Parts: sequence; C-alpha cells; structure tokens
Amino acid sequence: MGLMNARKIMKKNRKFRWRDHHYKTRTLGLYEKADPLEGASQAKGLVTEKVQKEAKQPNSAMRKCCKVQLTKNAKIVTAFIPGNLAQKFIDEHDEVLIERIGGKQGRTKGDIPGVRFQVIKVNDQPLRMLVKGKIEKGRR
Repeated sequence: MGLMNARKIMKKNRKFRWRDHHYKTRTLGLYEKADPLEGASQAKGLVTEKVQKEAKQPNSAMRKCCKVQLTKNAKIVTAFIPGNLAQKFIDEHDEVLIERIGGKQGRTKGDIPGVRFQVIKVNDQPLRMLVKGKIEKGRR
C-alpha cells in the first residue's frame, strides 16, 4: 500500500463486490426474474379458488385468501382479501387487481405465511367500497 496503488485497490474492490449478496442480486436482476408481477406494482388476474390460510403463532385465525392466475404470464399466486367479510364479494372466475402487500424487502406481511399480494379491485370495483356498502358489485 503506497503511492500509485489506487488502481490496484479499485480493481480488487470491483472483483470482491460480487461476493456481496445484495450487489449480485441487484446487478443480475434476480429479483425481477423470480417476481411473478415482473417488476410491475399491480397485475390483473382471474380467481381460480378461495382458500383460508392459518395465521402464524401466537395468533390463531383463518386468514381469507384466494388463488389468482395472472393474465400476463399465467402464474398462480395467493392474494390476501382485506376487510371484514370481504370474501363474500369475490367469486371464482372474477377478474381481480392485485398489488404487493408491502412487507419488509418484498416478503410476507404480518402473520400470513407465504402471501405477498392483496386484492384491491374486483371486476373493476374497489374492494374497500364494496365492503363499506357504498357500491354494488358489477355484473360481468
């Protein structure tokens, strides 16, 4: 380490940067490749079935979810249905709009295991307004 050594240090830093997990995943775009929404914030899909997921310890609840087949790439994801008795407004073969729940670093939020998305619209009607009773569900 001395004078005229900066180039060697920079070269070494560039080489060992690839050992950093976060740098490698960001540079190679590994998250976008594995992401079912392909980098988008929201996606449309069709409900294939309604399911219930058991909450993690110490909670004991059945969280209402649904399996959604995305229209853009036919991948099937599980989406959480937020709101009290909101699952009544979602039937099979309905078109829904899903978004990320927003847990830390793209992982699951709260006590729902393996669920990273939530339903925000059903047949182009906002789910929150349906639950409040301000609008009725649209006929398809």
